[in-house]
Amino acid sequence: MAAALAWLAAACLLFAAQVACEYGMVHVVSETGSPKGKDYCILYNPQWAHLPHDLSKASLLQLRDWTTSMLCSPSDLPAKGFTNQIPLVTRGNCTFYDKVRLAQGSGAHGLLIVSKETLVPPGGNKTQYEEIGIPVALLSHKDMLDIFKSFGRAVRAALYAPHEPMLDYNMVIIFVMAVGTVALGGYWAGSRDVKKRYMKHKRDDGPEKQEDEAVDVTPVMTCVFVVMCCSMLVLLYYFYDHLVYVIIGIFCLASSTGLYSCLSPLVQRLPFGKCRVCNNSLPYFHKFPQVRMLLLALFCVAVSVVWGVFRNEDQWAWILQDALGIAFCLYMLKTIRLPTFKACTLLLLVLFIYDVFFVFITPFLTKSGNSIMVEVATGPADSATHEKLPMVLKVPRLNTSPLALCDRPFSLLGFGDILVPGLLVAYCHRFDVQVQSSRVYFVACTIAYGIGLLVTFMALALMQRGQPALLYLVPCTLITSGALALWRRELGMFWTGSGFAKDIPQPPWAPASAEGPQPLKDSEVVLSQQPPGEAQAKPTLPAEQPPELADPQNMASVSVQEPTSPANCTLEPTGLPGASA
Repeated sequence: MAAALAWLAAACLLFAAQVACEYGMVHVVSETGSPKGKDYCILYNPQWAHLPHDLSKASLLQLRDWTTSMLCSPSDLPAKGFTNQIPLVTRGNCTFYDKVRLAQGSGAHGLLIVSKETLVPPGGNKTQYEEIGIPVALLSHKDMLDIFKSFGRAVRAALYAPHEPMLDYNMVIIFVMAVGTVALGGYWAGSRDVKKRYMKHKRDDGPEKQEDEAVDVTPVMTCVFVVMCCSMLVLLYYFYDHLVYVIIGIFCLASSTGLYSCLSPLVQRLPFGKCRVCNNSLPYFHKFPQVRMLLLALFCVAVSVVWGVFRNEDQWAWILQDALGIAFCLYMLKTIRLPTFKACTLLLLVLFIYDVFFVFITPFLTKSGNSIMVEVATGPADSATHEKLPMVLKVPRLNTSPLALCDRPFSLLGFGDILVPGLLVAYCHRFDVQVQSSRVYFVACTIAYGIGLLVTFMALALMQRGQPALLYLVPCTLITSGALALWRRELGMFWTGSGFAKDIPQPPWAPASAEGPQPLKDSEVVLSQQPPGEAQAKPTLPAEQPPELADPQNMASVSVQEPTSPANCTLEPTGLPGASA
Protein backbone atom coordinates (compact mmCIF):
# COMPACT_ATOMS: atom_id res chain seq x y z
CA MET A 1 0.00 0.00 0.00
CA ALA A 2 2.77 2.42 0.95
CA ALA A 3 4.76 1.58 -2.19
CA ALA A 4 1.66 2.18 -4.35
CA LEU A 5 1.08 5.55 -2.70
CA ALA A 6 4.73 6.42 -3.20
CA TRP A 7 4.47 5.66 -6.91
CA LEU A 8 1.29 7.72 -7.23
CA ALA A 9 2.91 10.62 -5.43
CA ALA A 10 5.99 10.33 -7.62
CA ALA A 11 3.80 10.74 -10.70
CA CYS A 12 3.08 14.25 -9.48
CA LEU A 13 6.76 15.23 -9.35
CA LEU A 14 7.17 18.71 -10.63
CA PHE A 15 10.00 21.16 -10.43
CA ALA A 16 9.90 24.84 -9.59
CA ALA A 17 10.40 27.56 -12.17
CA GLN A 18 10.50 31.32 -12.21
CA VAL A 19 8.93 33.48 -14.90
CA ALA A 20 10.41 36.82 -15.86
CA CYS A 21 8.08 39.66 -14.87
CA GLU A 22 8.30 43.43 -14.40
CA TYR A 23 7.88 43.80 -10.66
CA GLY A 24 8.50 46.95 -8.68
CA MET A 25 7.60 48.57 -5.37
CA VAL A 26 5.57 51.48 -4.12
CA HIS A 27 6.93 52.93 -0.88
CA VAL A 28 4.15 54.54 1.20
CA VAL A 29 4.53 56.90 4.17
CA SER A 30 2.00 58.92 6.14
CA GLU A 31 1.92 62.69 5.71
CA THR A 32 1.01 63.26 9.35
CA GLY A 33 2.56 60.34 11.23
CA SER A 34 6.03 58.83 11.60
CA PRO A 35 8.39 58.74 8.63
CA LYS A 36 8.52 54.94 8.79
CA GLY A 37 6.91 53.54 5.65
CA LYS A 38 6.01 50.26 4.02
CA ASP A 39 6.61 48.71 0.59
CA TYR A 40 3.93 47.15 -1.59
CA CYS A 41 4.26 45.12 -4.77
CA ILE A 42 3.37 46.65 -8.12
CA LEU A 43 3.50 45.29 -11.68
CA TYR A 44 4.67 47.76 -14.29
CA ASN A 45 5.81 47.96 -17.90
CA PRO A 46 9.17 49.74 -18.34
CA GLN A 47 8.27 50.58 -21.95
CA TRP A 48 5.96 53.31 -20.64
CA ALA A 49 8.61 54.80 -18.37
CA HIS A 50 11.49 53.41 -16.32
CA LEU A 51 11.44 53.46 -12.54
CA PRO A 52 14.55 54.43 -10.53
CA HIS A 53 16.40 51.52 -8.96
CA ASP A 54 17.17 53.39 -5.73
CA LEU A 55 14.46 54.63 -3.37
CA SER A 56 16.52 57.73 -2.53
CA LYS A 57 16.27 58.80 -6.18
CA ALA A 58 12.50 58.35 -6.37
CA SER A 59 10.18 61.35 -5.87
CA LEU A 60 7.89 61.13 -2.85
CA LEU A 61 4.54 62.48 -4.12
CA GLN A 62 1.02 62.70 -2.81
CA LEU A 63 -1.01 59.53 -3.40
CA ARG A 64 -4.53 60.54 -4.33
CA ASP A 65 -7.44 58.15 -4.00
CA TRP A 66 -9.46 58.45 -7.21
CA THR A 67 -10.75 54.88 -7.24
CA THR A 68 -14.35 56.01 -7.58
CA SER A 69 -13.45 56.73 -11.21
CA MET A 70 -12.01 54.52 -13.96
CA LEU A 71 -10.44 57.55 -15.67
CA CYS A 72 -11.64 56.74 -19.19
CA SER A 73 -12.87 60.19 -20.27
CA PRO A 74 -12.00 63.87 -19.54
CA SER A 75 -15.12 64.14 -17.40
CA ASP A 76 -13.49 61.72 -14.92
CA LEU A 77 -10.67 64.18 -14.18
CA PRO A 78 -10.81 66.38 -11.05
CA ALA A 79 -11.30 70.09 -11.52
CA LYS A 80 -7.74 70.95 -10.44
CA GLY A 81 -6.15 67.92 -12.08
CA PHE A 82 -3.43 65.67 -10.60
CA THR A 83 -0.57 68.16 -10.44
CA ASN A 84 2.49 66.53 -8.75
CA GLN A 85 0.35 63.61 -7.62
CA ILE A 86 0.13 59.85 -8.20
CA PRO A 87 -3.57 59.05 -8.67
CA LEU A 88 -5.15 55.72 -7.76
CA VAL A 89 -7.80 54.74 -10.32
CA THR A 90 -9.88 51.60 -10.91
CA ARG A 91 -9.10 49.15 -13.67
CA GLY A 92 -11.61 48.56 -16.49
CA ASN A 93 -13.80 50.11 -19.25
CA CYS A 94 -10.87 51.40 -21.35
CA THR A 95 -7.26 50.69 -22.27
CA PHE A 96 -4.24 51.41 -20.13
CA TYR A 97 -3.19 53.99 -22.71
CA ASP A 98 -6.46 55.94 -22.31
CA LYS A 99 -5.98 56.13 -18.56
CA VAL A 100 -2.33 57.14 -18.53
CA ARG A 101 -2.81 59.69 -21.32
CA LEU A 102 -5.50 61.50 -19.32
CA ALA A 103 -3.43 61.30 -16.12
CA GLN A 104 -0.32 62.69 -17.82
CA GLY A 105 -2.34 65.49 -19.43
CA SER A 106 -3.65 66.57 -16.03
CA GLY A 107 -0.18 66.87 -14.49
CA ALA A 108 0.23 63.47 -12.80
CA HIS A 109 3.77 62.14 -12.25
CA GLY A 110 2.65 58.53 -12.22
CA LEU A 111 -0.42 56.32 -12.30
CA LEU A 112 -1.44 53.39 -10.13
CA ILE A 113 -4.30 51.25 -11.42
CA VAL A 114 -6.08 49.23 -8.75
CA SER A 115 -7.08 45.72 -9.84
CA LYS A 116 -9.27 43.17 -8.10
CA GLU A 117 -8.21 40.60 -10.68
CA THR A 118 -4.84 39.03 -11.44
CA LEU A 119 -2.14 41.61 -12.06
CA VAL A 120 -0.99 41.79 -15.70
CA PRO A 121 1.68 44.05 -17.21
CA PRO A 122 -0.02 47.18 -18.61
CA GLY A 123 0.69 46.97 -22.34
CA GLY A 124 0.43 49.24 -25.37
CA ASN A 125 2.05 49.75 -28.76
CA LYS A 126 5.26 51.45 -29.83
CA THR A 127 3.61 54.76 -30.74
CA GLN A 128 1.82 54.93 -27.38
CA TYR A 129 5.03 54.15 -25.51
CA GLU A 130 6.78 57.05 -27.20
CA GLU A 131 3.97 59.45 -26.30
CA ILE A 132 3.82 58.64 -22.58
CA GLY A 133 6.53 59.79 -20.18
CA ILE A 134 5.17 58.83 -16.74
CA PRO A 135 5.25 55.37 -15.14
CA VAL A 136 2.08 53.30 -14.95
CA ALA A 137 1.68 50.24 -12.73
CA LEU A 138 -0.93 47.90 -11.31
CA LEU A 139 -1.60 47.57 -7.56
CA SER A 140 -3.75 44.88 -6.01
CA HIS A 141 -7.02 45.91 -4.37
CA LYS A 142 -5.99 44.15 -1.17
CA ASP A 143 -2.80 46.24 -0.93
CA MET A 144 -4.77 49.44 -1.54
CA LEU A 145 -7.06 48.64 1.39
CA ASP A 146 -4.05 47.93 3.59
CA ILE A 147 -2.44 51.25 2.64
CA PHE A 148 -5.40 53.33 3.76
CA LYS A 149 -5.97 51.18 6.83
CA SER A 150 -2.34 51.51 7.97
CA PHE A 151 -1.59 55.13 6.99
CA GLY A 152 -4.95 56.84 6.59
CA ARG A 153 -6.01 58.86 3.56
CA ALA A 154 -3.20 61.45 3.69
CA VAL A 155 -0.23 59.48 2.34
CA ARG A 156 2.77 59.97 0.08
CA ALA A 157 4.23 57.36 -2.25
CA ALA A 158 7.35 56.76 -4.31
CA LEU A 159 7.63 54.28 -7.18
CA TYR A 160 10.90 52.41 -7.66
CA ALA A 161 12.24 49.06 -8.93
CA PRO A 162 15.30 47.74 -7.07
CA HIS A 163 17.75 45.54 -8.91
CA GLU A 164 16.77 41.91 -8.93
CA PRO A 165 19.68 39.76 -7.62
CA MET A 166 20.75 36.99 -9.97
CA LEU A 167 20.59 34.42 -7.16
CA ASP A 168 19.10 34.63 -3.72
CA TYR A 169 21.05 33.44 -0.70
CA ASN A 170 18.35 30.90 0.01
CA MET A 171 19.48 29.03 -3.09
CA VAL A 172 22.49 27.94 -1.01
CA ILE A 173 20.11 26.37 1.51
CA ILE A 174 18.17 24.63 -1.26
CA PHE A 175 21.43 23.41 -2.81
CA VAL A 176 22.62 21.92 0.49
CA MET A 177 19.25 20.24 1.12
CA ALA A 178 19.07 18.79 -2.39
CA VAL A 179 22.64 17.49 -2.59
CA GLY A 180 22.49 16.24 0.99
CA THR A 181 19.26 14.34 0.31
CA VAL A 182 20.65 12.77 -2.86
CA ALA A 183 23.89 11.76 -1.13
CA LEU A 184 22.22 10.40 2.02
CA GLY A 185 19.45 8.64 0.12
CA GLY A 186 21.86 7.10 -2.39
CA TYR A 187 24.19 5.94 0.36
CA TRP A 188 21.36 4.51 2.46
CA ALA A 189 19.70 2.74 -0.47
CA GLY A 190 22.99 1.28 -1.69
CA SER A 191 24.12 0.09 1.75
CA ARG A 192 20.75 -1.47 2.48
CA ASP A 193 20.66 -3.31 -0.84
CA VAL A 194 24.23 -4.59 -0.53
CA LYS A 195 23.60 -5.84 2.99
CA LYS A 196 20.65 -7.85 1.75
CA ARG A 197 22.69 -9.36 -1.07
CA TYR A 198 25.48 -10.57 1.22
CA MET A 199 23.46 -11.71 4.20
CA LYS A 200 20.91 -14.48 4.26
CA HIS A 201 17.35 -13.33 4.72
CA LYS A 202 16.15 -13.94 8.26
CA ARG A 203 12.58 -15.04 8.63
CA ASP A 204 11.09 -13.06 11.45
CA ASP A 205 8.36 -15.18 12.95
CA GLY A 206 7.66 -12.55 15.58
CA PRO A 207 5.22 -9.70 15.36
CA GLU A 208 7.77 -7.38 13.72
CA LYS A 209 8.93 -7.89 10.16
CA GLN A 210 12.19 -6.98 8.55
CA GLU A 211 12.53 -3.91 6.35
CA ASP A 212 10.26 -3.62 3.33
CA GLU A 213 11.53 -5.10 0.11
CA ALA A 214 12.74 -2.72 -2.59
CA VAL A 215 10.88 -2.42 -5.89
CA ASP A 216 12.97 -3.10 -9.00
CA VAL A 217 12.04 -0.79 -11.88
CA THR A 218 11.34 -2.61 -15.15
CA PRO A 219 10.94 -1.02 -18.62
CA VAL A 220 7.19 -1.58 -18.39
CA MET A 221 7.07 0.21 -15.04
CA THR A 222 9.06 3.08 -16.56
CA CYS A 223 6.54 3.48 -19.37
CA VAL A 224 3.60 3.33 -16.95
CA PHE A 225 5.28 5.87 -14.68
CA VAL A 226 5.84 8.37 -17.51
CA VAL A 227 2.27 7.96 -18.75
CA MET A 228 1.05 8.62 -15.19
CA CYS A 229 3.20 11.78 -15.00
CA CYS A 230 1.89 13.11 -18.31
CA SER A 231 -1.72 12.31 -17.49
CA MET A 232 -1.53 13.82 -14.02
CA LEU A 233 0.11 16.99 -15.32
CA VAL A 234 -2.50 17.52 -18.03
CA LEU A 235 -5.35 16.82 -15.62
CA LEU A 236 -3.92 19.30 -13.12
CA TYR A 237 -3.66 21.90 -15.87
CA TYR A 238 -7.38 21.63 -16.68
CA PHE A 239 -8.81 20.66 -13.26
CA TYR A 240 -6.32 22.21 -10.86
CA ASP A 241 -8.81 23.41 -8.23
CA HIS A 242 -10.34 19.93 -7.94
CA LEU A 243 -7.19 17.80 -7.97
CA VAL A 244 -4.88 19.95 -5.86
CA TYR A 245 -6.51 18.66 -2.66
CA VAL A 246 -6.04 15.08 -3.85
CA ILE A 247 -2.32 15.76 -4.29
CA ILE A 248 -2.14 17.38 -0.84
CA GLY A 249 -3.79 14.31 0.70
CA ILE A 250 -1.41 11.93 -1.11
CA PHE A 251 1.56 14.00 0.05
CA CYS A 252 0.39 13.90 3.68
CA LEU A 253 0.02 10.12 3.63
CA ALA A 254 3.22 9.38 1.70
CA SER A 255 5.36 11.86 3.65
CA SER A 256 4.21 10.52 7.02
CA THR A 257 5.13 7.02 5.81
CA GLY A 258 8.51 8.31 4.70
CA LEU A 259 9.11 10.06 8.01
CA TYR A 260 8.29 6.86 9.89
CA SER A 261 10.69 4.89 7.68
CA CYS A 262 13.51 7.39 8.31
CA LEU A 263 13.03 7.64 12.08
CA SER A 264 12.32 3.98 12.88
CA PRO A 265 16.01 2.88 12.81
CA LEU A 266 16.80 5.60 15.36
CA VAL A 267 13.83 4.81 17.60
CA GLN A 268 14.71 1.10 17.61
CA ARG A 269 18.02 1.98 19.26
CA LEU A 270 16.29 3.56 22.24
CA PRO A 271 16.60 1.49 25.43
CA PHE A 272 12.97 1.95 26.49
CA GLY A 273 9.51 1.34 25.08
CA LYS A 274 10.22 -2.26 24.02
CA CYS A 275 7.03 -3.65 25.53
CA ARG A 276 4.40 -4.74 23.04
CA VAL A 277 0.69 -4.14 22.66
CA CYS A 278 -1.50 -6.76 24.29
CA ASN A 279 -3.38 -9.43 22.36
CA ASN A 280 -6.27 -8.03 20.30
CA SER A 281 -8.10 -8.45 17.01
CA LEU A 282 -7.51 -5.02 15.45
CA PRO A 283 -6.20 -4.97 11.85
CA TYR A 284 -2.72 -3.65 12.68
CA PHE A 285 -2.36 -4.38 16.38
CA HIS A 286 -2.63 -8.16 15.95
CA LYS A 287 1.08 -8.00 15.01
CA PHE A 288 1.88 -6.88 18.56
CA PRO A 289 3.85 -3.73 17.67
CA GLN A 290 6.22 -2.22 20.20
CA VAL A 291 4.88 0.76 22.11
CA ARG A 292 7.73 3.00 20.94
CA MET A 293 7.00 2.18 17.29
CA LEU A 294 3.33 2.89 17.83
CA LEU A 295 4.17 6.27 19.38
CA LEU A 296 6.48 7.01 16.45
CA ALA A 297 3.67 6.28 13.99
CA LEU A 298 1.34 8.62 15.87
CA PHE A 299 4.04 11.32 15.90
CA CYS A 300 4.60 11.06 12.13
CA VAL A 301 0.88 11.27 11.41
CA ALA A 302 0.57 14.26 13.76
CA VAL A 303 3.38 16.14 11.98
CA SER A 304 1.73 15.52 8.63
CA VAL A 305 -1.69 16.63 9.92
CA VAL A 306 -0.24 19.82 11.45
CA TRP A 307 1.34 20.71 8.11
CA GLY A 308 -1.93 19.97 6.28
CA VAL A 309 -3.88 22.29 8.58
CA PHE A 310 -1.36 25.16 8.61
CA ARG A 311 0.17 24.65 5.14
CA ASN A 312 -0.54 28.24 4.07
CA GLU A 313 1.29 29.82 7.01
CA ASP A 314 4.26 31.45 5.29
CA GLN A 315 6.18 32.07 8.49
CA TRP A 316 6.95 28.49 9.54
CA ALA A 317 4.91 25.91 7.60
CA TRP A 318 7.65 25.69 4.96
CA ILE A 319 9.95 24.09 7.56
CA LEU A 320 7.52 21.20 8.08
CA GLN A 321 7.01 20.86 4.33
CA ASP A 322 10.76 20.63 3.71
CA ALA A 323 11.23 18.09 6.52
CA LEU A 324 8.38 15.93 5.23
CA GLY A 325 9.61 16.34 1.67
CA ILE A 326 13.14 15.21 2.49
CA ALA A 327 11.79 12.20 4.40
CA PHE A 328 9.56 11.37 1.42
CA CYS A 329 12.52 11.56 -0.98
CA LEU A 330 14.68 9.33 1.24
CA TYR A 331 11.86 6.79 1.47
CA MET A 332 11.44 6.76 -2.31
CA LEU A 333 15.18 6.34 -2.89
CA LYS A 334 15.17 3.40 -0.49
CA THR A 335 12.05 1.78 -1.93
CA ILE A 336 12.55 2.20 -5.69
CA ARG A 337 15.63 0.49 -7.13
CA LEU A 338 17.10 0.62 -10.63
CA PRO A 339 18.77 -2.78 -11.20
CA THR A 340 21.06 -1.81 -14.11
CA PHE A 341 22.65 1.23 -15.66
CA LYS A 342 20.56 0.42 -18.73
CA ALA A 343 17.41 0.95 -16.67
CA CYS A 344 18.88 4.16 -15.23
CA THR A 345 19.58 5.49 -18.73
CA LEU A 346 16.11 4.62 -19.98
CA LEU A 347 14.32 6.27 -17.04
CA LEU A 348 16.45 9.42 -17.01
CA LEU A 349 16.28 9.96 -20.79
CA VAL A 350 12.51 9.50 -20.92
CA LEU A 351 11.99 11.97 -18.07
CA PHE A 352 14.51 14.30 -19.71
CA ILE A 353 12.28 14.43 -22.82
CA TYR A 354 9.19 14.78 -20.62
CA ASP A 355 10.63 17.82 -18.82
CA VAL A 356 11.80 19.57 -21.97
CA PHE A 357 8.50 18.98 -23.75
CA PHE A 358 6.25 20.30 -20.99
CA VAL A 359 8.42 23.39 -20.39
CA PHE A 360 9.64 24.45 -23.84
CA ILE A 361 7.13 22.90 -26.28
CA THR A 362 3.76 23.27 -24.53
CA PRO A 363 3.78 27.11 -24.69
CA PHE A 364 3.23 26.70 -28.46
CA LEU A 365 0.23 24.42 -27.81
CA THR A 366 -1.69 26.36 -25.13
CA LYS A 367 -3.98 29.31 -25.78
CA SER A 368 -2.36 31.43 -23.09
CA GLY A 369 1.15 30.73 -24.39
CA ASN A 370 2.26 29.56 -20.94
CA SER A 371 4.16 26.40 -20.14
CA ILE A 372 1.95 23.67 -18.66
CA MET A 373 4.74 22.61 -16.31
CA VAL A 374 5.40 26.13 -15.03
CA GLU A 375 1.74 27.03 -14.63
CA VAL A 376 0.91 23.87 -12.69
CA ALA A 377 4.06 24.01 -10.55
CA THR A 378 3.53 27.62 -9.48
CA GLY A 379 -0.27 27.41 -9.40
CA PRO A 380 -2.56 28.87 -12.07
CA ALA A 381 -3.10 32.62 -11.78
CA ASP A 382 -6.88 32.19 -12.02
CA SER A 383 -7.08 29.45 -9.38
CA ALA A 384 -9.99 29.95 -7.01
CA THR A 385 -8.34 27.98 -4.21
CA HIS A 386 -4.93 29.73 -4.34
CA GLU A 387 -3.42 26.43 -3.20
CA LYS A 388 0.09 25.37 -4.18
CA LEU A 389 1.29 21.87 -4.90
CA PRO A 390 3.41 20.58 -2.01
CA MET A 391 5.81 18.47 -4.11
CA VAL A 392 8.63 21.02 -3.73
CA LEU A 393 11.29 22.15 -1.31
CA LYS A 394 10.69 25.81 -0.50
CA VAL A 395 12.77 28.40 1.34
CA PRO A 396 11.77 32.07 1.86
CA ARG A 397 13.75 34.69 -0.01
CA LEU A 398 16.46 36.29 2.07
CA ASN A 399 16.75 39.59 0.18
CA THR A 400 14.57 42.66 -0.39
CA SER A 401 13.64 41.63 -3.91
CA PRO A 402 10.24 42.72 -5.24
CA LEU A 403 9.54 39.04 -5.77
CA ALA A 404 9.60 38.61 -2.00
CA LEU A 405 6.59 40.94 -1.78
CA CYS A 406 4.82 39.71 -4.89
CA ASP A 407 3.45 36.34 -5.84
CA ARG A 408 6.65 34.31 -5.37
CA PRO A 409 8.14 34.95 -1.93
CA PHE A 410 9.80 31.50 -1.93
CA SER A 411 12.48 29.82 -3.97
CA LEU A 412 11.41 26.34 -5.01
CA LEU A 413 12.95 23.04 -6.11
CA GLY A 414 10.76 20.13 -7.15
CA PHE A 415 11.13 16.62 -5.76
CA GLY A 416 11.64 15.26 -9.27
CA ASP A 417 14.97 17.09 -9.48
CA ILE A 418 16.08 15.14 -6.40
CA LEU A 419 14.57 11.70 -6.95
CA VAL A 420 15.31 11.06 -10.62
CA PRO A 421 19.10 11.63 -10.42
CA GLY A 422 19.09 10.19 -6.89
CA LEU A 423 18.07 6.77 -8.23
CA LEU A 424 21.21 6.78 -10.38
CA VAL A 425 23.34 7.80 -7.40
CA ALA A 426 21.91 4.87 -5.41
CA TYR A 427 22.74 2.48 -8.25
CA CYS A 428 26.30 3.82 -8.37
CA HIS A 429 26.75 3.18 -4.65
CA ARG A 430 25.50 -0.39 -4.90
CA PHE A 431 27.83 -1.06 -7.80
CA ASP A 432 30.72 0.53 -5.90
CA VAL A 433 30.49 -1.84 -2.96
CA GLN A 434 30.02 -4.89 -5.16
CA VAL A 435 33.16 -4.27 -7.23
CA GLN A 436 35.17 -2.87 -4.29
CA SER A 437 35.84 0.48 -5.98
CA SER A 438 36.03 2.59 -2.78
CA ARG A 439 32.75 4.36 -3.68
CA VAL A 440 34.32 6.17 -6.61
CA TYR A 441 31.12 5.91 -8.69
CA PHE A 442 28.97 7.16 -5.81
CA VAL A 443 31.19 10.18 -5.09
CA ALA A 444 31.59 11.08 -8.78
CA CYS A 445 27.86 10.90 -9.49
CA THR A 446 27.01 12.96 -6.38
CA ILE A 447 29.51 15.66 -7.40
CA ALA A 448 28.09 15.60 -10.94
CA TYR A 449 24.61 16.14 -9.50
CA GLY A 450 25.82 19.16 -7.54
CA ILE A 451 27.46 20.64 -10.64
CA GLY A 452 24.30 20.07 -12.67
CA LEU A 453 22.22 21.80 -10.01
CA LEU A 454 24.56 24.80 -10.04
CA VAL A 455 24.24 24.98 -13.83
CA THR A 456 20.45 24.90 -13.44
CA PHE A 457 20.53 27.84 -11.03
CA MET A 458 22.82 29.80 -13.36
CA ALA A 459 20.56 29.17 -16.36
CA LEU A 460 17.52 30.24 -14.34
CA ALA A 461 19.22 33.47 -13.30
CA LEU A 462 20.55 34.31 -16.77
CA MET A 463 17.46 33.44 -18.81
CA GLN A 464 14.86 34.61 -16.24
CA ARG A 465 12.38 31.98 -17.38
CA GLY A 466 11.31 28.50 -16.36
CA GLN A 467 14.04 25.90 -16.84
CA PRO A 468 13.63 22.09 -17.00
CA ALA A 469 16.17 21.10 -14.37
CA LEU A 470 16.58 17.60 -15.79
CA LEU A 471 17.91 19.23 -18.96
CA TYR A 472 21.11 19.85 -16.99
CA LEU A 473 21.02 17.17 -14.30
CA VAL A 474 20.52 14.15 -16.57
CA PRO A 475 23.52 14.79 -18.88
CA CYS A 476 25.79 15.64 -15.94
CA THR A 477 25.03 12.46 -14.00
CA LEU A 478 24.68 10.02 -16.90
CA ILE A 479 27.78 11.16 -18.78
CA THR A 480 29.91 11.28 -15.63
CA SER A 481 28.97 7.78 -14.42
CA GLY A 482 29.19 6.25 -17.90
CA ALA A 483 32.54 7.89 -18.66
CA LEU A 484 33.94 6.71 -15.32
CA ALA A 485 32.88 3.11 -16.04
CA LEU A 486 34.48 3.31 -19.48
CA TRP A 487 37.72 4.69 -18.04
CA ARG A 488 37.83 1.91 -15.44
CA ARG A 489 37.04 -0.69 -18.15
CA GLU A 490 33.91 -1.77 -16.30
CA LEU A 491 31.30 -0.42 -18.69
CA GLY A 492 29.97 -3.88 -19.56
CA MET A 493 29.38 -4.82 -15.94
CA PHE A 494 28.11 -1.32 -15.13
CA TRP A 495 25.61 -1.40 -18.02
CA THR A 496 24.11 -4.80 -17.19
CA GLY A 497 24.69 -4.84 -13.43
CA SER A 498 26.64 -8.09 -13.80
CA GLY A 499 29.15 -6.94 -11.20
CA PHE A 500 26.59 -7.66 -8.49
CA ALA A 501 27.06 -10.87 -6.51
CA LYS A 502 24.27 -13.36 -7.05
CA ASP A 503 22.70 -15.59 -4.44
CA ILE A 504 23.60 -19.25 -4.86
CA PRO A 505 20.38 -21.18 -5.54
CA GLN A 506 21.49 -24.59 -4.14
CA PRO A 507 24.83 -26.04 -3.03
CA PRO A 508 26.55 -28.13 -5.74
CA TRP A 509 26.88 -31.94 -5.52
CA ALA A 510 30.07 -33.54 -4.29
CA PRO A 511 32.09 -35.81 -6.65
CA ALA A 512 30.87 -39.38 -6.98
CA SER A 513 31.98 -41.86 -4.33
CA ALA A 514 31.44 -45.52 -3.55
CA GLU A 515 28.13 -44.81 -1.88
CA GLY A 516 26.96 -42.63 -4.79
CA PRO A 517 26.57 -38.88 -4.99
CA GLN A 518 25.85 -37.15 -1.69
CA PRO A 519 24.72 -33.50 -1.34
CA LEU A 520 26.88 -31.10 0.63
CA LYS A 521 25.50 -29.84 3.89
CA ASP A 522 25.04 -26.13 4.50
CA SER A 523 27.60 -25.84 7.25
CA GLU A 524 30.27 -28.09 5.77
CA VAL A 525 33.24 -27.63 3.50
CA VAL A 526 34.23 -30.84 1.70
CA LEU A 527 37.55 -31.65 0.06
CA SER A 528 37.27 -32.98 -3.49
CA GLN A 529 38.89 -36.41 -4.11
CA GLN A 530 40.54 -36.78 -0.72
CA PRO A 531 43.59 -39.11 -0.95
CA PRO A 532 43.44 -42.39 1.03
CA GLY A 533 44.50 -42.12 4.60
CA GLU A 534 43.81 -38.44 4.89
CA ALA A 535 40.97 -37.24 7.07
CA GLN A 536 38.34 -35.02 5.49
CA ALA A 537 38.54 -31.44 6.67
CA LYS A 538 35.16 -30.00 7.58
CA PRO A 539 35.68 -26.56 9.04
CA THR A 540 32.51 -24.76 9.91
CA LEU A 541 32.03 -21.27 8.47
CA PRO A 542 29.77 -18.65 10.03
CA ALA A 543 26.31 -18.66 8.53
CA GLU A 544 26.35 -14.92 7.98
CA GLN A 545 29.12 -12.54 7.08
CA PRO A 546 28.83 -8.77 7.26
CA PRO A 547 29.14 -7.09 3.87
CA GLU A 548 32.10 -5.02 4.93
CA LEU A 549 34.10 -8.22 5.62
CA ALA A 550 33.20 -9.94 2.37
CA ASP A 551 35.28 -9.68 -0.78
CA PRO A 552 33.16 -10.49 -3.85
CA GLN A 553 36.16 -10.53 -6.16
CA ASN A 554 37.94 -13.16 -4.09
CA MET A 555 34.80 -15.19 -3.57
CA ALA A 556 33.95 -15.12 -7.25
CA SER A 557 37.23 -16.84 -8.02
CA VAL A 558 36.64 -19.75 -5.62
CA SER A 559 35.94 -23.00 -7.48
CA VAL A 560 36.19 -26.75 -7.08
CA GLN A 561 39.55 -28.04 -8.38
CA GLU A 562 41.14 -31.45 -8.57
CA PRO A 563 44.15 -31.27 -6.26
CA THR A 564 47.31 -33.29 -6.90
CA SER A 565 48.21 -33.36 -3.23
CA PRO A 566 46.59 -32.52 0.06
CA ALA A 567 48.72 -29.41 0.34
CA ASN A 568 47.11 -27.60 -2.58
CA CYS A 569 43.50 -28.66 -2.13
CA THR A 570 40.96 -25.89 -2.77
CA LEU A 571 38.18 -25.29 -0.28
CA GLU A 572 34.67 -24.65 -1.60
CA PRO A 573 32.76 -22.41 0.82
CA THR A 574 29.15 -23.39 0.41
CA GLY A 575 26.32 -21.06 1.29
CA LEU A 576 28.33 -17.85 0.62
CA PRO A 577 27.25 -15.51 -2.18
CA GLY A 578 29.61 -15.14 -5.08
CA ALA A 579 31.02 -18.67 -5.03
CA SER A 580 30.81 -20.57 -8.29
CA ALA A 581 31.33 -24.23 -9.04
